[in-house]
Amino acid sequence: MRTSTTGRVGQYAALLAYLVFLAFPFLWLVSTAFKSPRELGSLHPTWIPRDPTLDNFRQAFDEQPLLRAAGNSLLAASAAAVIAVLIATPLAYVMARHRTRLAKAATGWVVVSQAFPLVLVIIPLFLVLKNLRLINSLVGLVLVYVVWALPFALWMLVGYVRAVPTELEEAAAVDGAGRLRTLVSVTAPLLAPGIVATALFAFITAWNEFFFALVLLKTSDKQTLPVVLTHFIGAEGVADLGPLAAAAFLATLPSLIIFAIIQRRITGGMLAGAVKS
Repeated sequence: MRTSTTGRVGQYAALLAYLVFLAFPFLWLVSTAFKSPRELGSLHPTWIPRDPTLDNFRQAFDEQPLLRAAGNSLLAASAAAVIAVLIATPLAYVMARHRTRLAKAATGWVVVSQAFPLVLVIIPLFLVLKNLRLINSLVGLVLVYVVWALPFALWMLVGYVRAVPTELEEAAAVDGAGRLRTLVSVTAPLLAPGIVATALFAFITAWNEFFFALVLLKTSDKQTLPVVLTHFIGAEGVADLGPLAAAAFLATLPSLIIFAIIQRRITGGMLAGAVKS
């Protein structure tokens, strides 16, 4: 009993240390966002600002077009999430219900594709979009986000589809419903939580994405929020720390709120594929 208690205390201590490690950058970011320039230059930094100020937020909006950039990010991320889910849902249904060698190979390719580094695919994507005249276009960026989000969306939705009892679809078939009608009227409503979680995950991925947006978007009126944040760093590499922290804090909030809402759904989608009906 004493050994078991000691082990449990050790586990909780390790978990607490890990949580502190993860939370430290965000907490320091929040603290920095509310500090005055004098406090930011102090040789003895503190966790809690002595004289909290909102000047960093005002300066951030005055220096950079944050609202326009946030609008671009919102448009690109929302469109990518919706399109990725619309494509992934019927494909996931086919892959889950028809467990052929081709379906297994496709599932394996989905997993392997997530290991590809961004640098490996950016040049082919750039050339394709250049031929389509979609460089410096939010449409081109949305297409890239859809391609990048589709493998993980498929992986998540396949797990949800496999968790739906096949007896429901067989009953619909007996009543004369075809595959498409069964998917739309029977399976899709049961997949609603998984579809929402997948769409929100695709949204978060696109909202936080930086590398593709940096390479593909050239003019300031098309740039997304992560790219605009780099403008707070001067030519000599010196960061305007206060406004940068304020802008980064505002850019991080949507991801944190959405992830807090869907984190249970994401875990459920990852585990659903291991459950057999």
